[in-house]
Amino acid sequence: MKVALQHQVDSRYAMWRLAVTILIMTVGSSGMYVVSVVLSAVQADFGVARAEASLPYTLLMIGFGLGGVIMGKLADRYGVMWPLLAGAVCVGLGYIASSFATGILTFSLVQGALVGLGSGAVFAPLVADTSLWFVKRRGMAVAVCASGNYVAGAVWPPIVQMFVEQAGWRATYLGLGLFCGLAMAGLALFMRARPPAAVMAAAPHAAAGGPVAMSTLRPFGLNLGAAQGMLCVAGVACCVAMAMPQVHIVAYCTDLGYGAARGAQMLSLMLACGILSRLVSGAICDRIGGLRTLLLGSVLQCVALFLFLPFDGMVPLFVVSAMFGLFQGGIVPSYAIIVREHFPPAEASARVGTIIGCTLLGMALGGWMSGKVFDLTGSYHAAFVNGIAWNLLNMTIAATLLVRARRRVRQHALPQRA
Repeated sequence: MKVALQHQVDSRYAMWRLAVTILIMTVGSSGMYVVSVVLSAVQADFGVARAEASLPYTLLMIGFGLGGVIMGKLADRYGVMWPLLAGAVCVGLGYIASSFATGILTFSLVQGALVGLGSGAVFAPLVADTSLWFVKRRGMAVAVCASGNYVAGAVWPPIVQMFVEQAGWRATYLGLGLFCGLAMAGLALFMRARPPAAVMAAAPHAAAGGPVAMSTLRPFGLNLGAAQGMLCVAGVACCVAMAMPQVHIVAYCTDLGYGAARGAQMLSLMLACGILSRLVSGAICDRIGGLRTLLLGSVLQCVALFLFLPFDGMVPLFVVSAMFGLFQGGIVPSYAIIVREHFPPAEASARVGTIIGCTLLGMALGGWMSGKVFDLTGSYHAAFVNGIAWNLLNMTIAATLLVRARRRVRQHALPQRA
């Protein structure tokens, strides 16, 4: 009986599992931040343009997205432990192989096929898994889980920058491969238990809080495929905008004459503030739901992007970077809550993996696109404007889905009133 109780939702075991999840997320998400820190060093080593130097990040994020979809389906079927073990092997080998790359194309392909694919086993499957272990404070639990991704962003950039300056980026990648591969594999062994069967069999809940019959399940008044498609487009749009500061802030500071170390500090500050943002957004999400949280985060992110346009001094950039982190941290986790509120729980990992994969595709596209705009214009001003345009698309979709969801709730309430 004791063993059965500790595997229930909102239990002490669920809290322990969440703590392990944060550690795995911190280690496994390192790749997307490490490659940003070494961008300038890799560009100098291989003698390529800024857009070409952005290619490794682009392919890594594509691999990250595909990994989330593939590993999410495996997690739905076999549990999250086995995808995590596969991810540990891919991440470890990917870092090690990257250290021996002889050109930008080889380096980029390894980043996508190994580091990206392995990292994909971490974010979306773990966020979906966490949503199935909590009911009372699901939004906060998912936010805490997703914060591990930003803990990685706060921890790894200054550490990696220090080792790059002292030993070079190749030796740094070799060390990362050994550490991250072993650490991920060891932590994955604690994730053997599957979510409670009662949670997997339950129907999702509408935004108003009431259960929705599976036979009439039409999120936002759309069929499941169309509803997910709109969320996927929204995910691409918000993260094209998000990628501009996150991917290029180090290179931007280098171009302004402040140095890569200052840029790494800004990136670390941005993502540290993102941790706080995700926790606050989780609490907000428990009160107002996933869709409203998505719209709120999108509006605030757009404001922060506008603030990058008039300010390029070192102190203002630190301030705006902190604001950007505080404003956008809750956007991506809100998609997991939206899925949990409007879609069948048994499909959570696969659907969250697909949508998160699209957000990562957006990061990949945004990272490359910003570099290309820089090459064409000679500055990052137009790249920020491009990010704002994509952000407005995300805001439009979030607002549309919210209106449709509220209309759907009112339609279901009419027969009850009659």
